[in-house]
Amino acid sequence: MLRTADEELTIDELAARAGVTVRTVRFYASRGLLPPPRLRGRVGLYGADHLARLDLIRELQNLGFTLTAIEGHLERIPEDAPPEELALQRALLAPWTSDQAEEIGREELDRRAGRALSDEEIEQLLTLGILERITDGTRENDEGRLRLTSSSMLNVGLQITELRLPQEMLLQAKHIVEQHTSQMASELRELFAANVLRPYVERGRPESERERVRTTADQLRPLTIQMLVNGFQRAVNDVIRNHV
Repeated sequence: MLRTADEELTIDELAARAGVTVRTVRFYASRGLLPPPRLRGRVGLYGADHLARLDLIRELQNLGFTLTAIEGHLERIPEDAPPEELALQRALLAPWTSDQAEEIGREELDRRAGRALSDEEIEQLLTLGILERITDGTRENDEGRLRLTSSSMLNVGLQITELRLPQEMLLQAKHIVEQHTSQMASELRELFAANVLRPYVERGRPESERERVRTTADQLRPLTIQMLVNGFQRAVNDVIRNHV
């Protein structure tokens, strides 16, 4: 069902459309993540801007943002920002792969692994960053909740656990990868911001350029990932040749 800019939703309809509970909507509103509803008598009505903000919050959570970080990000977006601007923000923050994070229970995790995983294996998957513990405060009891950061990496992680490598080695390997990839990501983000985002903002975020910026970001994702993979493969080959 298509949304229109002037569509008005009750809190129950908003929650259903966003795929969250009414309690979650109220929790976000209490944290200032959603602007107040428009009132018709004693009934609060929500629009496409509220729905777009919920979509953006979900995208930020998929990226692993804490609620405090989400609050900080949304504070930089005007409260009266139109749904189209919020959609652009969401597109710019969307994961660079189609493999999005998802909450997963131990039973489902065991089913995908094809066997019952031990607590030690779970800890190794947490060390590798393939699993994360969820502590977002949206439920009364967060203890024991897990997030699978990448379903396509689960089998890779399980194969690594079967190698029985020392935990310290896994931590060091993760640190090396994160250190260098974080630096590359920061430098590439700054390059994109300086040449695409900042000119767009400095020109007052013209509506005519909004779609171009979104499309550019979408097209850069697969191209950049392929360049990084190919560059890493060449670098590994060079190291092997030089070592031999």
